[in-house]
Amino acid sequence: MAKVSFEGIGEMVATFLAEEGLTGGPVKMTGDGKVGPCGDGEAFCGVALEVNDGLALVQLRGFVKVTCGDAVAVGYTKLSANAGGGVKTNASGTAYLVVEAGSTKKQATILL
Repeated sequence: MAKVSFEGIGEMVATFLAEEGLTGGPVKMTGDGKVGPCGDGEAFCGVALEVNDGLALVQLRGFVKVTCGDAVAVGYTKLSANAGGGVKTNASGTAYLVVEAGSTKKQATILL
């Protein structure tokens, strides 16, 4: 799918304080202006793109590529965080629009 790009569309990124141990992936709010890693099955508010010096650059809106623990289908799919720092399908999760689902790469592009 090299001819199609979703990069930068509707993107909104903010800087937050980062919980110790956060390295990237789906995040949840853990305090005032602070994010941390999600546990298995938890809802995520964004995806940490970069973490440095106690700060996290978190994408809150727009299309973002995420690691998937299982195969996901394109279209609206209910997702939550998984224990490995990625996402997984979850019947009680939040519905996200999946526009690319590369099962061999274990990655998907979703709209936050």
